[in-house]
Amino acid sequence: MVAVIEDSWQAVEKSVRDAATDQGPPLEAMTRLVAAMVDVGDRLLFLFGDPRASEGRERPKPDVDPVLALIKRGQAEGVFDRQIDAIWIRSVLWGLVYTGCAGANEAQLPRHGVAPTVTRILFHGIDTTPASN
Repeated sequence: MVAVIEDSWQAVEKSVRDAATDQGPPLEAMTRLVAAMVDVGDRLLFLFGDPRASEGRERPKPDVDPVLALIKRGQAEGVFDRQIDAIWIRSVLWGLVYTGCAGANEAQLPRHGVAPTVTRILFHGIDTTPASN
């Protein structure tokens, strides 16, 4: 079981690296990241569906976490909301991806619709009216 867990973590980490989150505009990089994470969605569901899969595993340090670096870059460029903590945004991102992948497994949405749905909600929320701020 330990080998399966480690292989799953490696697959997730590779997908994040392959998304090249340090390249291109933040919205494009985030879109690539979401697609990459959805591609390993079954691994994410396995890893985050059982808290024991994360036991003893350290999260990447904030200064080397490519997801956090992308969010902070987007905030610095004024693309992502600076008033929301970057770590909180990362948690929301992972939660949306997990929920999207779980929804596909439960036939709530088609698998090919997960990444676009996650990015739409991440970027625009569920409000259909223009922001009034």
